[in-house]
This record gives sequence, structure tokens and C-alpha cells, in this order.
Amino acid sequence: MPTALVTGATAGIGRAFARRLAAEGHDMILVARDAARLEEFADRLRARHRVEVEVLPADLAADTQRAEVERRLADEQRPVDVLVNNAGFGTSGEFWDTDAETVQKQLDVNVGAVLRLTHAAVPGMRRRGRGDIVNVSSVAGFFAVSGSTYSATKAYVTALSEGLSVALAGTGVRIMAVCPGFTQTEFHQRAGLQMGRLPRAFWLQADQVVHEALTDLRRGRVVSVPGLQYKALVAVGRLIPQRIQRMIVTRTTPGRT
Repeated sequence: MPTALVTGATAGIGRAFARRLAAEGHDMILVARDAARLEEFADRLRARHRVEVEVLPADLAADTQRAEVERRLADEQRPVDVLVNNAGFGTSGEFWDTDAETVQKQLDVNVGAVLRLTHAAVPGMRRRGRGDIVNVSSVAGFFAVSGSTYSATKAYVTALSEGLSVALAGTGVRIMAVCPGFTQTEFHQRAGLQMGRLPRAFWLQADQVVHEALTDLRRGRVVSVPGLQYKALVAVGRLIPQRIQRMIVTRTTPGRT
């Protein structure tokens, strides 16, 4: 059976990826900070889908713990066929009001972990001539969001994925950035963002994001934007001057006061 490793696997989009890949017959490696939630979820996947599930508790902002995940990805005796870099978090408030340690941790998880885990996985995938890497980015990465370092981290993830997809063309290794918009998960609550003003039409479901992402990956797309509303938003955004973009985003971003 093929094996998939998913980070941030206990909630939201990561959990939906793990459910879908297990249902498709992948053995799973689940990575997250909460060991108890990992074990509970692993038991569910084993019982429902009859697959092997390995749990790997790790805080990807911590060098030594992230290194354990890197070593697992580089283990040629137990190859990983699919890597989903999903772990990440946002913050609320202005840049200067957020303590430097929190901003650094966000950079370490949203950017550093994606870079290091992708770097660990690619050599073995190239040697085997196959492998898939899905980097969970965000629509926010296409826009300059005032007060947010989150959009900057996601712009990096998308650009990295696009660049590597060019470098790996013809190797059998596929890399794609999936860029969802607002999705019904724990993300916004954890970030302390107030989302009550956002119209219902802009909310996506995690399973929808995963379905569209995997469909796009298997069609050979490098960037996936789930949801017609967000496809339209990104397309229109490319036609609007950046000065006007910044004005619109500043006035309409949920959670700003």
C-alpha cells in the first residue's frame, strides 16, 4: 500500500486529507502536537479503513521535533509516497502588537516546516520516480493583507511550490499548492479572529477543499484554488491594481477593528 504523511492531521483540512487518503487505501502517518488526539484519530482510521496508521507527535516549530519528521520522510526502507504539508496557524492584531516570538513561531511552522519537510521528501521521491507533495497555502497569499504576516507566509508556500514543480518536471514527482479561502475549521477561533461578518457564501467545507485539491493534483495542476467564488476572486484580483487591492482588503478583512 502507498503511504501518506499529513501534518496538522487532527483537525480541519489536515484531518480531511487524512480521512480521504485513508479511504483511498493509503497507510497513514499522522503528525500533530496533541498525542492524545492523534491516537484517537488513528484508532478511527484503522477501524474504518483497515489501514496501518503511525502517529508521530511533533511541534513543527521545534527543531528537534521537526527533525524526527524529516528523518521519517527520508527513510528509504519505509518510503512515503504522499506528503501533505498542512500544519500552520494565523494570528490576529497588527504586526507591531504581536510579540516577536509568536511571529517567529508562525514563520517556523508555516514556512520553515514546509521547506524542511519538502526538502526531506523530494530526494527519495526523485530516486523512486514518483511521489506527490501537497502544500496547503491560502488565497490570502495572493493579496497584501494589512497587519498579517500570515499572507506573507502563504505567498512563500505558493511560490516555492510553483518553482519546485518546474524543477521537478519529468521526474514523476508532483508538487502542488492548494489555496483555499475561508474554511470551516478551528483555524479562525485559534487565531482569535472574529468571523461573524463574513457571508455564508464565502465559507468552504474541509472535505470540499480536499476533494478539489486532489482532483487538481491528479490533473497535473500546480496551483489549486477550491471553490468557484475564490477562483473568481483570484482571477479578478489579478486585474485590479495593487493600490486598490490593498484598500479593499484593509476595509473588508474580517477580524479587523
